[in-house]
Amino acid sequence: MFKRTTLLALVLVMVVSLLAACGKEEEKEVAPKELTKVKVLLDWTPNTNHTGLYVAQAKGYFKEQGLDVEIAQPGDAVDTLVATGQADFGVSYQEQVTLARTNNVPVVSIGAIIQHNTSGFASLKERNITSVKDWEGKTYGGWGSPSEKAVIESVMTEGGADYSKLKMLDSGYTDFFTAVKKDIDFAWIFYGWDGINAKIKNIDLNMQYVNELSDKLDYYTPLLIASEKTIKENPKLVKAFMAATSKGYEFAIKEPAKAADILIKAAPDLDKELVKASQKWLATKYQDDAKRWGEQKESIWSNYATWMLEHKLLEKELDVKSAYTNEFLPEK
Repeated sequence: MFKRTTLLALVLVMVVSLLAACGKEEEKEVAPKELTKVKVLLDWTPNTNHTGLYVAQAKGYFKEQGLDVEIAQPGDAVDTLVATGQADFGVSYQEQVTLARTNNVPVVSIGAIIQHNTSGFASLKERNITSVKDWEGKTYGGWGSPSEKAVIESVMTEGGADYSKLKMLDSGYTDFFTAVKKDIDFAWIFYGWDGINAKIKNIDLNMQYVNELSDKLDYYTPLLIASEKTIKENPKLVKAFMAATSKGYEFAIKEPAKAADILIKAAPDLDKELVKASQKWLATKYQDDAKRWGEQKESIWSNYATWMLEHKLLEKELDVKSAYTNEFLPEK
């Protein structure tokens, strides 16, 4: 009897031990994996161009993909910092990526944040500036880059206007509304921010959109970039990042009011009314006529690179196919 009882006790101990071991194995299986730290650099202070990133962070889309993402305030030369591995991803624009690649900076565009160029030349309606001919005798306020001058000169020439009759003033980062009422007649703005802000302030503007002045100027601005090294050595990371980011922008498209609240919470210093109005306007612009958010076309890259080369803004031709990829966008 004693032997039988002892044997039974030993069997019970073994069963309990096995169950405990199984339990530990189950715990291991359901335990969350360690998240991969990722750094994303913005091109400017937080605004509605960036909402999808903040949505992906707040809604846990990055964590679902195993990522712990830091969205960092802009520094100098985002493209260079991404190319040298000081950040994993960044927000840039087609002109900068084109310049970078033709100067052997190995960055690649992995997604267009906004499908069409929403920037343009804005002036107070009372100035009656409605064509490039009306720029003659006026003062333009800008940031003084060679590409800016080339765009203005080319669209004036194509429109039959005399560029020599336009006064170019480097107004730096002066607030558009301050400058246009004091020193300048018109400036280059993103309608999705300053244009919407003008509407809120009941300031009537005339807008001349860049992509309506020339089809070659319908370039991607802004867009997301990664380095060639990251794409080659860690494609799973890029795919995971873009899966979450795409989900973030898709949410912003479908739920602009809720997306605006997320951005406001992340950047409380922003004007709430402006963010909400801008987000509502941009919701229809992120994807626009593309089959999916982030999609890029070879023709857009080719047209703008050709334009830059024609206006001597590039030292050599761009290898268009290597400048961008749709490979990491989720399939629809």
